Amino acid sequence: MPLRLYNTLSGQLEELTPSDGDELRMYACGPTVYDYGHIGNFRTFLQIDVLRRLLHLEGIKMRHVMNITDVDDKIIRNAAAAGVPIGEYTPLYEQAFLDDLDSLRIERPEVLARATEHIPQMVELVERLAAVGAAYKTGEGAADGTGQGSWYFRLKAFPEYGKLSKKDLEGITDGARVDVDEYEKDSARDFALWKATKPGETCWETAIGTGRPGWHLECSAMAMKYLGESFDLHAGGEDLMFPHHENEIAQSETVTHKPLARHWMHVRFLLVDGKKMSKSEGNFYTLRDLLLKGYKASAIRLALISVPYRHQLNFTFEGLTEATNAIDRLRTFVARLKKAELAEGTTPGLQAAADKAEAGYLAALENDLNTAEARAPIFDLVRTVNSALDTGAVMAEDRERVLAVLEKFDAVFAVIEDNDAAPTKAALAWAESQGLSDKVAPELLVREGLTDEEIETLIAERNTARKQRNFRRSDEIRDELAAKGIVIEDAKDGVRWKRK
Repeated sequence: MPLRLYNTLSGQLEELTPSDGDELRMYACGPTVYDYGHIGNFRTFLQIDVLRRLLHLEGIKMRHVMNITDVDDKIIRNAAAAGVPIGEYTPLYEQAFLDDLDSLRIERPEVLARATEHIPQMVELVERLAAVGAAYKTGEGAADGTGQGSWYFRLKAFPEYGKLSKKDLEGITDGARVDVDEYEKDSARDFALWKATKPGETCWETAIGTGRPGWHLECSAMAMKYLGESFDLHAGGEDLMFPHHENEIAQSETVTHKPLARHWMHVRFLLVDGKKMSKSEGNFYTLRDLLLKGYKASAIRLALISVPYRHQLNFTFEGLTEATNAIDRLRTFVARLKKAELAEGTTPGLQAAADKAEAGYLAALENDLNTAEARAPIFDLVRTVNSALDTGAVMAEDRERVLAVLEKFDAVFAVIEDNDAAPTKAALAWAESQGLSDKVAPELLVREGLTDEEIETLIAERNTARKQRNFRRSDEIRDELAAKGIVIEDAKDGVRWKRK
């Protein structure tokens, strides 16, 4: 079944396919690198990752472009407060963002486009808009195109404005509150394309004057540079729908007379314990905050994609614990299945169960990325095969078929393969470098105190002690491991262990 995705523009579920029959071209709004990313940001990036992973699973090539906003008001303000130029300030947070993507196993886009590296393309777009009367300059020297001044998009030049968000724009009227440098606009609805710089701010000397780009301008210029004037999909958080995406559409389509994107995908807001996430509420969390509390990156990933992207996710620590337990069940099952000594052959009932699980999983994802429904058939399969393992009813070919289904599951969900040690250790190193060791959960330090090899050595020693009927030493080792956050389980097919 082809992937059907809700299109914000049309308000309908529509099939998502490459318009050229070869490569799906997608633009997704990226971060503004003025601080560390929070879990609301990463929910959006994770849901987009689910989409691109599913497309890859189904053999669809893609060209995914993401912008890095490395110049804007917040960056300029924070860099000034830190006493450094923005060129020194932003690389730290850009690298932190990329590290966080890796921790959450979010695939990198094919193109990462930094705003500051695309000033010529933005200037060219302003010039094209000015040529058709859709852009104008305010301030001294505006009449002859020289001197200081800001450039604005004339909203009256695009009668379709509002077609994406379906917003009632009557509330945006002339005389509405505007910034000081916007008093000379023709209309309060007009938005900034290029901002005249204030003393001491970062700026570029260009054909349209000295200044810096407005936020909306960068996405249009970079999207069209790498994907063409009209492409397949534009994605981002629902907070970007208005005005950012509306402005992108207006400034792009005014000069191209083509749809900027055929399909628009928007990810819903995240709540924390039923409230909007904010520092004043005390419920604001970066990825690093959660890692230092002892939660695994895989559990954070699963928790943030557990609810379909068009539904609001209420993030709770109970939900994070549930995600942790779900991943433990999957990993324990896979380890048990791989270690089991099985006879050659196949069991028709288990083969049918695997086929059913795979079909149900893919059907759920292809139906508007329903990640919640996609999990259900996989866990049903795990229960069925675990029961069959208990009675010796699983055969070698059954194992291969079940593992193949789980491989397809993990191709999108990316939580079964255990990659949690690296982000946890990176977070601990970061906390130490920032003088935040007091923010680290004590149990995390204990849990990370043993390497996998040291754990295996202790378990081997315990096995030897049990064979020698030295139960006192066996119990001592179990207690030592438990004190360091390692849970061991004696099963028919050997000893299993996991970190809490």
